[in-house]
Amino acid sequence: MDSDDAYYMESGGEDNIYSDDYNERYVEESVDKATMISTHGSQINYVVLKEEDIRRHQKDDIGRVTSVLCISEVEASVLLLHYHWSVSKINDEWFADEERVRKTVGILEEPVVVNVVPKPRGKFKQRRVTCGICFDSFLPKDFASVACGHRFCSTCWTRYISIAINNGPGCLLLKCPAYPSCPAAVGRDMVEKLVSDQEDKDKYDRYFLRSYVEDNRTMKWCPAPGCELAVDISAGSGDSYDVSCLCLHRFCWNCTEDAHRPVDCETVSQWIRKNSAESENTNWILANSKACPKCKRPIEKNHGCMHMTCTPPCRHQFCWLCLGAWKDHGESSGGNYACNRYAAGKLKGLFDEAERKREMAKNSLERYTHHYERWEGNRKSRQKAMEDLQNLKSEKLKKLSEIQGEPETQLVFITDAWLQIIECRRVLQWTYAYGYYLPESDHDKREFFEFLQGKAESYLEMLHNYVEMESEVFYTAQGPEGFMHFRSRLADLIRTTKTYFGNLVKALENGLAAVE
Repeated sequence: MDSDDAYYMESGGEDNIYSDDYNERYVEESVDKATMISTHGSQINYVVLKEEDIRRHQKDDIGRVTSVLCISEVEASVLLLHYHWSVSKINDEWFADEERVRKTVGILEEPVVVNVVPKPRGKFKQRRVTCGICFDSFLPKDFASVACGHRFCSTCWTRYISIAINNGPGCLLLKCPAYPSCPAAVGRDMVEKLVSDQEDKDKYDRYFLRSYVEDNRTMKWCPAPGCELAVDISAGSGDSYDVSCLCLHRFCWNCTEDAHRPVDCETVSQWIRKNSAESENTNWILANSKACPKCKRPIEKNHGCMHMTCTPPCRHQFCWLCLGAWKDHGESSGGNYACNRYAAGKLKGLFDEAERKREMAKNSLERYTHHYERWEGNRKSRQKAMEDLQNLKSEKLKKLSEIQGEPETQLVFITDAWLQIIECRRVLQWTYAYGYYLPESDHDKREFFEFLQGKAESYLEMLHNYVEMESEVFYTAQGPEGFMHFRSRLADLIRTTKTYFGNLVKALENGLAAVE
């Protein structure tokens, strides 16, 4: 083992970022049914919130605003929605200018319109009132209004609120139908009172719940398909935002892409855009085709002689090398597999620029393909490892326990090995994006990076192959001595791989400062 290799094998210690982050040695406590997770090495503190936790936080915030400002819960909800659930900002604004806040948000102290119930004409006949929206006449009891006093019939109110709900989350900041002349807010009490369709009520309730997360600067929803959990990350968590949801999905809280340490979010964004963009198609066309001299459509030559015929309706015949008309070619020009004109022109430098551009495009394409194929290969290997881990937990672990006569709790080292492989595959996957954007002109860093990457890959392959192949024999036969050796050897490989990858992550996050 050379000195550089030994350094990256031995310098993990207590400060090993990866060992704490990967191995999920989290401090897990029950904090009012939420899960507080603390990753010591990377200084990340975050809480995974379930729906009941979010609702409880909403209720607590509404209660705080209600008690401090001496207003109703409905008015407190309107304030919190307007100020993006920031209790401190509400307090500052309210005590600075209460009247302005009330007018801006739409929680009025006094009605704008004073409604007088018309006196009945007869002894038992009550006068009817005309609705300002549909212009039908109704009894006064069939009308409703918010704080402003503008009265409309219950049917129009129901239709108005339902349309707003079906138009999206904007219904949470709904104003009186007389808006813009009336700024009065429509609170949750009006929705509960007037909306009869349970589906619309559920939608409104869902928007209200989601607003607490989406308007909060420290909260985000888990991006995993079907997951309805949120992650609340504490301020000052450092440069790394990799978090683990209770659904087992690991993602970057900052950009919500899959966890991507040691690569920063900007590099990940560039890499994803590059993978989905048309630029590589253009490079491929430039590197592997030439434009027809007549119609300019790109043509690929994958085999055969230099005599090219463009597709219909063009059908132009030309020489692949010099792009001249084929009618001017023949035995005197070099036959079907050569072109004297091209050779003579190349000596004069006539084709240098075109060849240079084509060669540059080809090199760029080959470099991108090299990194992308290995990035994608590790991604697929990680997915396969996750499937193997699930299979181990659901079937194979129980079977191994019965055959070897050991409780499943004593076989957790195999699970640890697969977790190690899954995380190492993720790290190795993103090192290829890191390497792609590493400047080619920085030869020392590139050489050092490729050395570290190659060593990391060899250690990971050793661990992966060992746990995948060597363990199979123990699922069919007893062998205490062999099994103990397998356990010891696997523990050594886990420790070695963990230490090496931990220091690899630190080296890349520090910009390969060891080179300097």
